[in-house]
Amino acid sequence: MKKSIFFLVILIFVSSTFAEDIGLMRKSIIMSTLWQTTSAEYKALAYQAYNIARLRLDEDLKIKRTQKRAIIVDADETVIDNSAFQVRMIVDDAQYYGDFDNWVKSAEGKAIPGSLDFLNYAHENGCDIYYISNRKLHHMEGTLKNLKILGFPQAEVSHILLKNDTSNKGIRRDQVAEDHFIVMLIGDNLIDFEDVFRQKNIEERFSSVEKFKDEFGKRFIILPNPMYGEWEKTLYGGTRQIPEKEKEKKLWEHLNNNK
Repeated sequence: MKKSIFFLVILIFVSSTFAEDIGLMRKSIIMSTLWQTTSAEYKALAYQAYNIARLRLDEDLKIKRTQKRAIIVDADETVIDNSAFQVRMIVDDAQYYGDFDNWVKSAEGKAIPGSLDFLNYAHENGCDIYYISNRKLHHMEGTLKNLKILGFPQAEVSHILLKNDTSNKGIRRDQVAEDHFIVMLIGDNLIDFEDVFRQKNIEERFSSVEKFKDEFGKRFIILPNPMYGEWEKTLYGGTRQIPEKEKEKKLWEHLNNNK
């Protein structure tokens, strides 16, 4: 009942806001967040990703390994659902810088569909689980608390590798690879898989996907996230640190270029 009322409030807000002929930026944020929070398609895609992950793990478990197996997962929008915070950014005008710290401390994130069952299955079959996230080091306490509340396996400081001096996850992946065979990586952002996707433009990212196309659904398991990510930064030339009007101008340019 509470969830129904929540979505009704959002829909009323969207209807009244759209009536004011808001800009493309605002509309895109609202619609992407609503898709993530209300579409059954999103839930189906999340289950599909983790169902495929289980199939791939079962295949690998048949192979004799000399190293212990590891599963590497991202945190946000991969195992922890932050869509409620995205809604607050729209409805309550919450700000990422500052308000996200409070969101992490609250440990209110929900589990992404399918993630908990899969990671518990991997744990039961002897895999080490590593949560590699670009949350900052001071987010450790809140992240650990959230994972524990949700019941994720191996939720301990040694298995949560957060961002320190660099957002390059490859360094942390290499740490795991030193004494593990990495069965698969699971994330919602291409930089969760390979460094080649970092700080690239749209064409370069497309090209890199082609290069690794055989890995998706095998070693790389990707989840949908239309709300934010590296893909968004490429639309603005590689940075979000530009005025909103300039962002909207670039969005229109991309739309016109794809007519």
